Amino acid sequence: METILLFAPLIGAIIAGFGWRIIGDQGAQWVTTGLLFLSALLSWILFLGHDGVTEQIHILDWVQSGTLDTAWAIRMDRLTAIMLIVITTVSALVHLYSMGYMAHDENFRDNESYRPRFFAYLSFFTFSMLMLVTSDNLLQMFFGWEGVGVASYLLIGFYYRKPSANAAAIKAFVVNRVGDFGFALGIMALYFLVDSIKLDDVFAAAPELAETQLTFLWTEWNAANLIAFLLFVGAMGKSAQLFLHTWLPDAMEGPTPVSALIHAATMVTAGVFLVCRMSPLMEYAPEAMNFVVFLGASTAFFAATVGLVQNDIKRVIAYSTCSQLGYMFVAAGVGVYSVAMFHLLTHAFFKAMLFLGAGSVIHGMHHEQDMRNYGGLRKKMPYTFYAMLIGTLAITGVGIPLTGWIGFAGFASKDAVIESAYVGSAGGYAFWMLVVAALFTSFYSWRLMLLTFFGEARGDKHTHEHAHESPMVMIAPLGVLALGAVFAGAIWYGSFFGKPNEVIKFFGGSYGEPTQELIEAVAERSPQASELHYVMESAPGEAAIYMAPGNTVLHEAHYVPTWVKLSPFVAMLIGLVTALWFYVWDPAMPKRVAETNRPLYLFLLNKWYFDEIYDFLFVRPAKALGQLLWKRGDGDVIDGSINGVAMGLIPRLTRLAGRAQSGYIFTYAFAMVIGIAVLVTWMTIFGGAN
Repeated sequence: METILLFAPLIGAIIAGFGWRIIGDQGAQWVTTGLLFLSALLSWILFLGHDGVTEQIHILDWVQSGTLDTAWAIRMDRLTAIMLIVITTVSALVHLYSMGYMAHDENFRDNESYRPRFFAYLSFFTFSMLMLVTSDNLLQMFFGWEGVGVASYLLIGFYYRKPSANAAAIKAFVVNRVGDFGFALGIMALYFLVDSIKLDDVFAAAPELAETQLTFLWTEWNAANLIAFLLFVGAMGKSAQLFLHTWLPDAMEGPTPVSALIHAATMVTAGVFLVCRMSPLMEYAPEAMNFVVFLGASTAFFAATVGLVQNDIKRVIAYSTCSQLGYMFVAAGVGVYSVAMFHLLTHAFFKAMLFLGAGSVIHGMHHEQDMRNYGGLRKKMPYTFYAMLIGTLAITGVGIPLTGWIGFAGFASKDAVIESAYVGSAGGYAFWMLVVAALFTSFYSWRLMLLTFFGEARGDKHTHEHAHESPMVMIAPLGVLALGAVFAGAIWYGSFFGKPNEVIKFFGGSYGEPTQELIEAVAERSPQASELHYVMESAPGEAAIYMAPGNTVLHEAHYVPTWVKLSPFVAMLIGLVTALWFYVWDPAMPKRVAETNRPLYLFLLNKWYFDEIYDFLFVRPAKALGQLLWKRGDGDVIDGSINGVAMGLIPRLTRLAGRAQSGYIFTYAFAMVIGIAVLVTWMTIFGGAN
């Protein structure tokens, strides 16, 4: 079953990419979509029936050299099962949605192969993600990691006739290579120290790495902290964390289904998965994990501030994704990996629905993406409106306070992250950044809804008159995702954020096996460890969530003060009321605020000027160096000097050699005599007996 699940998307990609002329355009679409639904069905069967026990399924032998053994195998555990349902469910629905969205793409009227090619790229992307999350060693994971990068490059730049799409694809590829270099260094360091890159071997060596010093860049480092940091650099690139985030908004140049697939549930969550997968090592790297918490909280705040003023509907949702990824990293950074995965799961449902809903709006508005040209669309697109309303209720965290789970999916998982951050973040920095980000998220999410679906029609009158609801093939996936956005939080709240014994039972050994010494240390340092101690003693093999001494954040997060539990709900209400004030009760207010605070408005509108700073620091110097090597190196030195000498000297030598080849025997005999004379002279002067 696992093998079929893994290879079905690859088979679909090959058939659609190379055999579409035989089966036709429609055949390629149905084959790829059908195989993805098969993978999704098998993923749910595995998820619902998995008992939490780790299982390795051998596929084939791969690279074997000395102590390096990278046999290709599927690592099946609860962590893998969660990622499988996220990836295959969203991808299958995106495939189905794309059959309607790409049916009459105006960018390829003269190219009948664009649809099979698009579906082949989607399926190849899905296969690469499945390779990544099912890997049993780090080389296999890196193979999937880079496959995702290639597929995202092809999908983001799918509209290859648009210069902006080509630039966005190159930007995504280059920025991700920066992060991937850190990931590769981390893998090399692990092999150097552990003599293996198998996950089980790395996990077993984690305590020893915590006691090892490693020389890197002429400085002594703690090996566990250095490796954890390098691995997180890779996660930063894929998950668009601060400083390596600039590719994400520009990736909106790809078709909207690509935005939903890449930015909702798959590629951008690969970094979160990496940190959770490597948690047995991360737990021995407290300094690195503190950095993860700090950067995650900063990213959540940064992206939320930028989302306040964006006008492109897809860019607003893109910055929302960047912000929500920050939440996940904060949860992982404080050691509550189950909560990070919980938010990853719920986020996949409501964010995919928001992106696909935005695509439905863009499709109905004839590819208009500026929200300032929308308005009053809820009657024109009722199904899309209700779907995006559910997604907005989920992402803003609407629910009944103090219940924890009675509410939309984002209510349960976001509250769990914030409560964990309050317990686990030193100084409260992460907690307050996440609360403020929750307020901003509520504001820009409701701003999107109010500008798009309420008020008077704005922009082109003809476009509004011909606005229409999307076909059922695009609406049906929204309905399925809406179910997840409504019920996912309530259904799995206990499994991910319930009592410690419930969470341990659900995840089993997904995060590795702790030592007895660590189990005892956890119990001793926990102020409320009686139940925890019992669970660890009775099932030490299942106590993997509590890897580090004193990591009782999950347990203590249930006992935070009431005001902490209420803070995200209050933040949501403030954001909602402010959005109503700005865009319903006093529509002139946004313009007045922007004019009054012009520098701040431009600062946010220009995304904190990160692109301009990087252009000054990296792009322009690189171009200047390229110009120098081209003009001076290639032009003056090679073409002007070397080629000039060669063009004069080589022809002369050629003519001289040609004259020597006369065809007469006496000429060659004379050359031999001269050669012998030269050799005798050489031996007479420099040779002889010592």
